[in-house]
Order: sequence, then structure tokens, then C-alpha cells
Amino acid sequence: MSALAVAGGDGARAAEQAAQAPALAAEVDGTTGAAGGTGQQMVNSQGQPGVDANGDGIDDATGEILVNAYPIKGVVKADQPPIVTLDEEEIASYGVSSIQELLSVLAPQTGSGRGRSSDGPVILLNGMRISNFREMRGLPPEAIRRVEVLPEEVALKYGYRPDQRVVNFILKDHYKSLSTETEASAPGNGSYAALSEEATLAKIANKARVNITGTVSTQGAVTEAERGISQSTTGTGSSVASDPKQADYRTLQAKADSAALNATWSKPIGLGTGLTLNALAQRDYSRSWNGLNTVTLTDTDGTSVNRTTTAPEPLTTRVYTTTLSAGAGLNTGIGAWQLSVTADGSHVTTDTRIDRSADLSGLQDMVDDGSLSATGALPTGAIVAGGIDRALSRTDSLTTLATANGQPFRLPGGPASLTVKTGFAYSGIHSTDTRTTTGAIELKRGDAQVGFSLDLPITSTRENFGGFLGNLSLNLNGEAHTLSDFGGLYDYGAGLTWRPTTKLSFTATFIGAEAAPTLSQLGAPTTTTQNVAIYDFIKGATVLATVTSGGNPDLLKQRQRDVKLAGNWTLPFLTNSTFVVEYFRNRSFNTSNSFPCSPPKWKRPIPGG
Repeated sequence: MSALAVAGGDGARAAEQAAQAPALAAEVDGTTGAAGGTGQQMVNSQGQPGVDANGDGIDDATGEILVNAYPIKGVVKADQPPIVTLDEEEIASYGVSSIQELLSVLAPQTGSGRGRSSDGPVILLNGMRISNFREMRGLPPEAIRRVEVLPEEVALKYGYRPDQRVVNFILKDHYKSLSTETEASAPGNGSYAALSEEATLAKIANKARVNITGTVSTQGAVTEAERGISQSTTGTGSSVASDPKQADYRTLQAKADSAALNATWSKPIGLGTGLTLNALAQRDYSRSWNGLNTVTLTDTDGTSVNRTTTAPEPLTTRVYTTTLSAGAGLNTGIGAWQLSVTADGSHVTTDTRIDRSADLSGLQDMVDDGSLSATGALPTGAIVAGGIDRALSRTDSLTTLATANGQPFRLPGGPASLTVKTGFAYSGIHSTDTRTTTGAIELKRGDAQVGFSLDLPITSTRENFGGFLGNLSLNLNGEAHTLSDFGGLYDYGAGLTWRPTTKLSFTATFIGAEAAPTLSQLGAPTTTTQNVAIYDFIKGATVLATVTSGGNPDLLKQRQRDVKLAGNWTLPFLTNSTFVVEYFRNRSFNTSNSFPCSPPKWKRPIPGG
């Protein structure tokens, strides 16, 4: 950001105005469009646009010397002020090595108090929507010029629902780096070893960007024995001290390995038009132990002995996951409208292989014929492997969204801002499992949507219309969804934003929304899994339970009614400090949830009851 004081008028006053120029430019930042301004803007000492008809550098209305302020490209224009704004020095003060880490330390500011979405904040890059966070993965914090955290209402301008805050990353115009990061951890008592390596190439020049990130990692397992846990359920342990212990072969955390390559290419392809392409390939592997094969042998004198063995191997679950993803984004201007189109798709294949218990009946035959003692060493030749169960799932997803933002008409308080959107989302799950008799499971959902968000200025200090009240604006929004497997869903909302001063603002928002149960909640088959470790709150102990899960096709749509009241005050006595107060009231009807795992409400026993 730079500024220049225009010559003319009193010299001392001109010097004072020039000294204030950076602050004035900062005020003007919030008045640029989502794409950012490309030219300068003449402002007075209050950061308001001035009029200089005769070109003498003096505001015709106030007589003040005007300053040419150059807005930062990529800042977000919104009636709601940012909750947090960070410059380069403030970003560096966090000492983070990646954008993911920066978002983690900013979580208290970026998390929404509405409590509806667990997807994290909406991410913008240079004031534009991106197809997926993968586009920014691997970019170092040193490439960021500025970060803005904005309230949930701003998400409406970019085609999202107002249940997530918005984080806008503004990149530097020129940057180049080749970096590598190695992270290793050594185990302590009951911990695990881990090693990861990440290399990133990032280059930003002439409005073009390339960033490529490769990652490999490995992580050790953690067993019950390493945490001092031992399952003492009858029949699972051994009566012979030399036999292997179950706790050594039950994992609390699986061994995991991963390798990924992510690449993003972005380049202007015409005047006011930019294209971004992204691709990711990732392979993950995990291995967990589920215990040992067990058998009860009865000696010739009738004594029963529980035995455990690692032969042919510990009961193991292996999971192989392959992820292929691709995304694209196009931003361009059509007349006075800004058009943004994004598409993102993923194909994920998960291959799970689960060992069956081995056949150890031959050991009892050897005990019966006297060739084996019930407490002797178990011969591996008499143990028959139980085979492998296999669960294979394929998940496909595709999300497209097109938004157009413009100012279709003017009101006395200023131009109205309209965002219209349309999009389609597809998700599909195909799965097979040899442990069930239901056969292949096929679940699909298509979601077509249309929507709008309209901002209407009611009063404006800039337009000198009701300026004694400050800036007051009204937002109206609505959208409709048609789900192929469920039917229609409708969302609507309204909000008021009042800014009596440039440093103080108040917001009131109402949201009415409908949500459908997930594909799994509606159509997942009923499955039963044995020996699942669950904490029993009644007994006060961990037990191995049989768990039944599945979907219900008769579930109803959820209705949501939310109210938000908020105040935002930029403190005049602390540099870069903002005081934010928010009140939320959320109400939900016909919610769909898994059976809760929470402690019961203990009640005082009734005498004699």
C-alpha cells in the first residue's frame, strides 16, 4: 500500500496529510470491490472520498488537501467490518510455518459461534472464492500480505450460507520460495514415533501463481500394553505365563503411512479473467491389531487351559485408501458484474481387509491323542488361517457453484448489491462387505440449488442520505434445493447492519433453514460389530460390546431457526484491537443423530424404591 500527498495549499498541512496517508489508505481498503481496486482514490482526512473538480488537490467541499490512496487489491467490500485484520508483521509474530497452522492459532477468531457447521471458515484468496482449500495448501505464511477475518454474514456474498466466518488471504504480488520441513517425534512413556517430510515450491509473479507440495509421513502404533490397559474378559487371556499377552497386540492407535502430491496453477487468461487449476493424488495405509487367536484346551485329566498364539499372525485390520481430487476456478467480469465459477471433484477408494480368527481345533485333537500337552508349546502346523474379510467402498463427489455479483440499481442510500447463485452437487457411495449378506450398497444424491442475497443501503453518510443515523443496510436472502433422494429444502434469512461510526457496528440476523439427513443416515445397511470397546457408565468400566448401526429411510428433514445479535467496536485506546460481542439463539426440530454416548443423569435413590 502506498500513498502520495498532492501538492498545493499550506505546506505544513500538506506534510501532516502526507504523514496520515497510510492510515487513510487503510480506511479506503474497505471500500474496494472483491476483486480489489487497480487505481487510486482521492480521500480527505476522514478517509472519505473527496471532490476536486478544478484539479488543485483541495476538496471542493471541505477545503482539505486530498490524498491519493492506493487500495490493497483483494480486500473484501462488506457492510460488516472485519473481526480481525493482520498485516505481514502480525502474521510473522505467530511463528507458524504453514497456512494450516495459522488457521489453527486463529481458530478462536475464525470459529463461528452459531454452532451449525463443523467445516471451518469459508476461505477466500485475494477476495475471490476458491474451489477447495487444496489450492492454498503448502503456501508459506511469508507469501501472505494480509489476512482478514469477517463475520458470517459476509459469506452470503460468495454463495455460502451464513453459518461460517470468512477468512480472506491476500497474497503478495511477487514471491518465490523452495522450502522443506522435517518433523520427527520420539516416543516417551506409552507414546509413539512419527516422522514427516514436506517440500513446497511456491512462485507468484505477474498475477500468476504456481505452488506444488509433496508430503510423506509415517506414524507408529500405540498398543494397550504401552498405555497400561489390559482386557480381563473371561476367555480372551491365557493361563500360561509364556503365552503372548493380548494387550501387546491390541492397538489404540494404528500404524499409519501416507504420501501425497498437490499442485496448483493459476494464471490470467485475459483482461479481468483468471483461471485456477488444482490436482491432488494421495495414498494412505493403516494397520491395527485386534488381538490374538485364542483356544481353550482340555487336558486328559479334565483341566481346561486358555491359550493365546500369534500364529499364523495377530488378528489385523489393514486399510488402503487412495484419493484423487481435482478442482478448477474461473473469475471474470461480464459488464458491471463479477462472475465466479468453481468446480471440485474427488474419487476416494477405501479397501479394508480384516483377518478372521484362525481354526485352532486341530490343537485339541493333538491334546486328545497325547502328542501335545495343554500347556506346551503350540505347533504352528496345526493352526489353519481363518482367511480375510474384505470391505471395499468407493466415494465420488462433485460440487459446482456459479455466482454473479453486481449492483443492479441505486437507492437514495447508495447502490444495491445483489449476488445470485446456482450450482449442483453430487455424492455417491458404492460399498461391498463380505461380512454381510446384503450385497452391494449403492447410495446416490444429487443436489441442485438456486439462491440470492440482496443488500439494500437504507442510510449512508457517503451519499448524505440520513447520514445523521450513520450507515444502515438491510440484507434479504433465500435459496432452494432439490435433492434427488429426499425432495425440496428451503432457506431464507434477513439481517440489519448499523454502523453509527466507522469504528462501531451492530448486526441483527435471522436465519430459517432446512437440512436433510445424510446418505448414510437414510440408507446405510444395518450392521452388527462384535467386541467393540465401549465405556459403560453404569458399571464404570470399559466393556467389549456388540454394536448395531444402520440407517432409517423414514427420517424427516431438520428445521432450523437461528437468531444472532452482534456488536463490533474497534477500540480507540489499543492498537489493532477489536471488541466483539455476539449472542446466538439456535433452535432445531426433527434432528437426526447417532445414539448418544453420554453419562446418564444420576438420580438420588428413592427410599424403598
